[in-house]
Amino acid sequence: MLNQILSGRKFFFQSFNFLVLTLGVLLFACQPAASPFGTTQSELALPNGFESVVVADSVGKARHIAVSDQGYIYVKLRRPYEGKYGNVALRDTTGDGRADEIKYFGTYSNHGGLATGMTIHDDYLYFSSELVLYRQKLQADHLVPDTPLDTVLIDDHPHGRHWHITKPVAFDDEGKMYVPFGSPSNACQDLSNSPGGKPGVSGLDPCPELVLHGGIWQFDANKMNQRQQDGIKYATGIRSVLGLRWNPDDRRLYAMMHGRDDLFMLFPNLYSRWQSAVLPAEELLRIEKDADYGWPYCYFDQMQNKLVLAPEYGGDGHITGRCEDCDPPLMGFPGHWAPNDLLFYHGDQFPERYRHGAFIAFHGSTNRAPYPQAGYFVCFVPFEHGEPTGTWEVFADGFAQIDTIVSTSNAKYRPMGLAEGPDGSLYITDSNRGKIWKISFKGDRQKFGKAELATMEERKSRPNLRTPDEVKDNLQLGKDQGLATNFNTFCSPCHQRDGLGAGGRFPALTDPSWVSDQQKLIDIVLNGLSGDIMVNGEAYNNIMPSFSYLDDETLAQILTYLRSSFGHNYPGVQAEDIGIKRKGLQ
Repeated sequence: MLNQILSGRKFFFQSFNFLVLTLGVLLFACQPAASPFGTTQSELALPNGFESVVVADSVGKARHIAVSDQGYIYVKLRRPYEGKYGNVALRDTTGDGRADEIKYFGTYSNHGGLATGMTIHDDYLYFSSELVLYRQKLQADHLVPDTPLDTVLIDDHPHGRHWHITKPVAFDDEGKMYVPFGSPSNACQDLSNSPGGKPGVSGLDPCPELVLHGGIWQFDANKMNQRQQDGIKYATGIRSVLGLRWNPDDRRLYAMMHGRDDLFMLFPNLYSRWQSAVLPAEELLRIEKDADYGWPYCYFDQMQNKLVLAPEYGGDGHITGRCEDCDPPLMGFPGHWAPNDLLFYHGDQFPERYRHGAFIAFHGSTNRAPYPQAGYFVCFVPFEHGEPTGTWEVFADGFAQIDTIVSTSNAKYRPMGLAEGPDGSLYITDSNRGKIWKISFKGDRQKFGKAELATMEERKSRPNLRTPDEVKDNLQLGKDQGLATNFNTFCSPCHQRDGLGAGGRFPALTDPSWVSDQQKLIDIVLNGLSGDIMVNGEAYNNIMPSFSYLDDETLAQILTYLRSSFGHNYPGVQAEDIGIKRKGLQ
């Protein structure tokens, strides 16, 4: 009898354990795959009826993207994979939307930094480094092209600072190619006596940067090995462009321009921190031949809905002056959202209201402190007859995976590139972790309307999308104490409150080779810094303004905070040390 009972219990526990094991396997099988081949899970918020699939994950810091007629996916990488491959190709062979074949290719020079640009034209894949535009012929039966690598365009007049030097490309329907040549400065400041860009420095007039930069050039799309002088300056007054598209609907060129930065830092007597956080606009431009969009003399204020004179040229935030003769944008978006790609939708999978409209990928701000960082989403602008029909809409949000983004590093994902697939799906890349999404419409196209958009409209009240309240949304107000106050006022807009900076633009403050040297730090805050530097093994080439307008005690507090934070434990800096160095400079 006892043996029968024990035998029964043994059978019960064996059956129970088998059941638990089976359930565990099933649950595990339902979890998102932690591999580069993607999952069906997605963190994105989308209008009702839309669904997204993660095509691939962790393919590398992804920039722009292109999709061929065969559905092959090509992505430009910010940093070379294994130190040598600048591109990655992906293919879905099963039809589930997820890439099950991933191959890296593209061994060409100068493909690090913030190099970007990837498009397909006439069966050629075009991609760019910081200084060179290349192309390779695509083959229908080859995922990775093994055709010769052609050099299309060489930038032999780099401005010396790897800032706004990226080379997106667009083609019209008459054999012309368009490439922007960005300018490195905020507003062409006169840095001859102030290499670090002290506050209040006036702008050069006329601006010499406009001769070879600050505009879009037109080239012959069928010629190889061209230089900038082989093209013509098509339009000027354009500071920096990453989103560039030819729209076949109206046969015109469009661009998203990054607005200037640092209004408060450079002109604290004219602008508040709040104004510096929300201004100036990121601009949607329709590029007309010989047009002048105002930079560096003007910037667009989206709240006043007008071009105003830049402070470097006598502006005060309201004066228009010479800007009345410049060409305004089609639309202005809140400041520092960083529009990194632009796409006109021509597919017929999405509801009709999306056809002919523009999608814009906002990479997200870095310098909105002390207010929440903003952007980090994909918006949609409805178009009719070549004109926007209203305001912008939220199309895809949730990339950051956090409600209030205090520092750029808080954002888990940052949308970067956009592409339309042959079936009308929309592809989005992430530059942080190399994730790629495919967005498809699964609802009823005929019934899609305001109700399906309602939840996305509500997202405009979220911290990453709303215009911040000047007092209530000030993250620093009443919270910073002691040494942190001045650091977060003057340094965190670029280097972030966590000291981790923004890769490619503003270096992290964690490298001991910089922070341990007290005299080097003092020299930097008094003189500013420009030129090539290496921080934590990453190259930077930017301009840090001088903070010599701050008194010795304030600078000492900033450097003391820096040297005792972000993993450092170095002695504090005394005001007397600042004074001695300042006197020597004078």
